[in-house]
Amino acid sequence: MSKRFYKDVLREALIEEMERDSNVFLLGEDIEVYGGAFRVTEKLNEMFGSMRVMDTPISEQAQTGIAIGAAIAGKRPVLEMMYMDWIGLTLDQMVNQASLLHYVYDGQVKLPFVMRTQGGARASASAQHSKSLEAWFCHIPGIKVVSPSTPYDAKGLLKAAIRDDNPVLFIEHKLLYGTRGEVPEEEYILPIGKADIKREGSDCTVIATSAMVLEALEAAEELEKEGISIEVVDPRTLVPFDKETVKESIEKTNHAVIVHEAWKTGGFGGEIAAIIAEEMFDSLDAPVIRLGAKDCPIPYSPGLEPLTVPNKDDIIAAVKKSLQ
Repeated sequence: MSKRFYKDVLREALIEEMERDSNVFLLGEDIEVYGGAFRVTEKLNEMFGSMRVMDTPISEQAQTGIAIGAAIAGKRPVLEMMYMDWIGLTLDQMVNQASLLHYVYDGQVKLPFVMRTQGGARASASAQHSKSLEAWFCHIPGIKVVSPSTPYDAKGLLKAAIRDDNPVLFIEHKLLYGTRGEVPEEEYILPIGKADIKREGSDCTVIATSAMVLEALEAAEELEKEGISIEVVDPRTLVPFDKETVKESIEKTNHAVIVHEAWKTGGFGGEIAAIIAEEMFDSLDAPVIRLGAKDCPIPYSPGLEPLTVPNKDDIIAAVKKSLQ
């Protein structure tokens, strides 16, 4: 094991999969020469050439259509969608093509296609570069949705996504690229659809996604000083969602707080809360509490932006409310 940056292990995963399988290729805006907006594909064109690391025109719909066509033809495209905010431009291709073709062709067509994108706020990137829109795609059958919070998870799940025969939306967070964590030197792959307990506890389960996992862990440290033990569950993949790990945790703690950076209204936290209410209600000693961003555009202002999304203090307050 060695400590490595989130951004660097994503690059390692791409290199390893491209070396393993000549059908894997990368496409996206500014990924070939510039190395991508967040430098994940830096110098990969020198290693694999412009036919496997290719810049595309500024047309998100066209990029997605190219990737889908290539996947049908037997390739394994990895498309970098520079910002999640622009993913709406891909919806026709994703909703009416990528998610359906395996079904409508009765299994004769496979769609081994990964869309890498990043979302999230707290970087003063403005309202058009700070959204968390994962719930849109969780609603569409046929698309897997992955959202790793650590370098270890990011590498193992990206490799799994590339090898999967289904469309996978792979969501990164701009604040996580500079985080470091322990990653094995040898090859490993993590299963899509398996949650991870980032910290064990006994008083309250906090189900957190993406960068909110780090906020939850900080909250756990603070609460421990007050004698409150929280268990932090990271779903890692939203679709498929690991109900069993959540159920086992709630059966132990009898309390649940859900936190994500997406807007609270219509966010995937509502689906998690519904699952808990329908399937784990008897294990609860208090109502489920959801935390999400305020229902407003994400401000550019460094003073205002942090006020719109949850943080460790919000999580602490929610846990204490649940335990009252």
